Parts: sequence; structure tokens; C-alpha cells
Amino acid sequence: MQYEDRLTISTPEGVDLELTLAGIGSRFTASLIDHTIQFALVAVAIGALLGLSALDVGPSGVEADDGSSGALATAAVTLFGFAVFWGYDVLFEVRGGGRTPGKRLTGLRVVRAGGRPVGFVASGIRNVLRVVDILPGFYGLAMAVMFGTPRNQRLGDIAAGTVVVRERKGGRRQAATEAPGARALPDTAGWDVSGVGAQDIAVVRRFLERRSALAEGPRAELAADIASRVRPRVAGAPADLGPEPFLEALSAAKAARA
Repeated sequence: MQYEDRLTISTPEGVDLELTLAGIGSRFTASLIDHTIQFALVAVAIGALLGLSALDVGPSGVEADDGSSGALATAAVTLFGFAVFWGYDVLFEVRGGGRTPGKRLTGLRVVRAGGRPVGFVASGIRNVLRVVDILPGFYGLAMAVMFGTPRNQRLGDIAAGTVVVRERKGGRRQAATEAPGARALPDTAGWDVSGVGAQDIAVVRRFLERRSALAEGPRAELAADIASRVRPRVAGAPADLGPEPFLEALSAAKAARA
């Protein structure tokens, strides 16, 4: 049996949402992939600068180097390296739903501790502190801190209020990211929704109202959990209808028959 740390979030809908926390091994693998990409980018930049410096010759064909070009090249590589090793993570975490390429390949995601998407400030803080977490050796301090925290957080996560979670397997991503108005609701004329009470439909509608504020993973988990609770009370609903489309259709059906 495999032991997995879990984070329980109490949502405004009155549902306890369980997220599986990423372990040290999977996070280390994701970081190794990301750092390999980052080092490759910096190596390409250095190679390009070396190639350009070889073409830096004066009017007589003699290399014109008073030392300034070397200093500029060093400064350029330093700035580019900082942009890559800090901006890479921030860019992908903010624009990629909490997933860098390494996290995407290993099925991980960064979210706020309350399940909301990670923003620029939180991502910036957690990645600035990566400079501390990576020492000594390769993430030695980070691993020590993660062993001692209940949410498997490194220092950057603690300061930023973030956690790294494992994505639930199964085709849930499309349902979580699809815009509410982008799909047609199924025909609910044959649905019997009389078994869904006022409290149940209130939970459904609270979720539908605030789902856009949730990160993709927690949003899909919460939709699946709510749908699994109310679906047995709805007769005639297609069994293959996804959680969010089902909840949208249920809400519309109850409103039409109010």
C-alpha cells in the first residue's frame, strides 16, 4: 500500500476537498527536468554570445577588444541567467496553471494553500527563496524543511502560502478549463430532479458561482465530489455526463421547474 500525504480544504460549499500532496521524489524529479531545460537555455545564450564576440573585429580586421565587450557579455549572461532561473518558474506557474514543464511531465501543480490559483506575487516569493532552498548541495535545505512540515512545503512555499499537489489522473482537465458558455447544456426534459433539495442545489450553485476562482485541480476535484453526492438523486441523467456539465444542467433544470 502506498502512503500519500493529503491536504483537506473546507470549501464554502460545505464540502471537504482532499488534495494529494506531492512527495519529495516527484518534486525532485520535476525540478531536475526544469533545471535541465534552464541550463540548456543558458548554454545556448552563452554559445550565441561567444559566436558574436568572435565576429567583433575592428575596421582593419583585427579584433577590437578593449575589455568592454567581455564585461558586457558577462553582464548579459548574468542577467539572462537570472531571468531564466527565476522568471522561468514564475512565467509557467502563473500562465500555465501552476505547472512548469517539469511539473506537467510529473503530474504536479502549485496552488495556494486554500486551493486558489497561484498568482504573480506568490509565485515570485516562492521562487526568489529557491536560492535559499537549493542549498546546500541540490535542494538539501528544501528536503530537510519538507520532511519537517505537514504539507511537504519548502521555505518558499511557507512564505508564499503555496503547496504542490499531485493532479488527479483521468480526463478531467478539459472539463475544468472549458468556459461555462462554451458548451450547450444537455436536454433535461427527462430528468427527475425532485430528489434534489434546496440545500443540495444551493451547494451546486455556490460552486458554479465561484469555480473560476479555484485552481484547475481543486476545481475538478470539488466538481467531481459534489456531482457524486447529488447524481444518485437525479433520475434520467446520462451516466457519461461530466461533473461540471452535469452540475450546470442540474442547476438550470431546477431553475426551470421552480
